[in-house]
Amino acid sequence: MGDVIAGRQTAAYDGELVVFLIGMRVNSVLKVREWLPVAKAMGPMLRELMKDKDSGLLGFRTLPTWRGVTLIQYWESVEKLQAFAGDNNRTHRPAWVEYFRNSYKGGAVGIWHETYVVPAGNTETIYGNMPLFGLGRVKGVEPVSQRTETAAQRLHQTE
Repeated sequence: MGDVIAGRQTAAYDGELVVFLIGMRVNSVLKVREWLPVAKAMGPMLRELMKDKDSGLLGFRTLPTWRGVTLIQYWESVEKLQAFAGDNNRTHRPAWVEYFRNSYKGGAVGIWHETYVVPAGNTETIYGNMPLFGLGRVKGVEPVSQRTETAAQRLHQTE
């Protein structure tokens, strides 16, 4: 079973969390010159962020689709996410400018994102016989205990 962790686990992370969903969609498959640079832009950003332990990016997961890709990212704070996005000396801002200069007007590729700020103690996770996954991959997992047996307990809704 390899990396599978037996039994019921819950994510050990319980601090404030920002869940950032970001993606792109190829609208015109044949207009490769417009969408390929957009598709290539995320890799350098992720490599830069993962090398910088103070960036605020806790972890991510990439989900390819037929016409694009979606990334689920976990961040320490919305301030750190926005600091990265707006910094002219980091990889995001130049890629964003390039997108609007070369790809946006043609409509061959679309981009999107959604940001969710989750206060500490407002996440609920369960992993049954799974490898490290999702939020559990960020700071690891711990066995479900009497204190965290139910979803309501993991959300701190009951004593």
